[in-house]
Amino acid sequence: MTFTYSICHPNKRDIEYRNNTISGKEVIEIATKYPWDEKLKFLDTLSDANIHYSPSLDFVCLENKKSFGLTAQYDNYEHLSFSLWYNRPKKNKVFFGLFREKEKMVVDDIWSIDFETSLKYLDHFVNGNYDLIEELYTK
Repeated sequence: MTFTYSICHPNKRDIEYRNNTISGKEVIEIATKYPWDEKLKFLDTLSDANIHYSPSLDFVCLENKKSFGLTAQYDNYEHLSFSLWYNRPKKNKVFFGLFREKEKMVVDDIWSIDFETSLKYLDHFVNGNYDLIEELYTK
């Protein structure tokens, strides 16, 4: 599978889209090497008026348009923590299930996930293990 990604910088209103195609291995490498702590410390130096985002990376699978995002924050101002955002098509029942199901893109998020666990779920995403990701959002 191939991917593109985007970066949300704390001090920039516009999201940076990296449209070059990357592999799953590169996705993991980018997320692992991203300077999360440095970006969060920089965020703390900004006035509220100059903050646009928490540091974030969002990866999109080009084959199926599913995406998986990581957003960094500190728990209790000391431990690096992430919210995970999973965007994928999901079937919804129309009119209380009386009519057929309709598929639409849905985003689910979960908060306060440690870095290692976040990378584990990102690895599931790049390897197409979507059922394991779905389990995270149904707990």
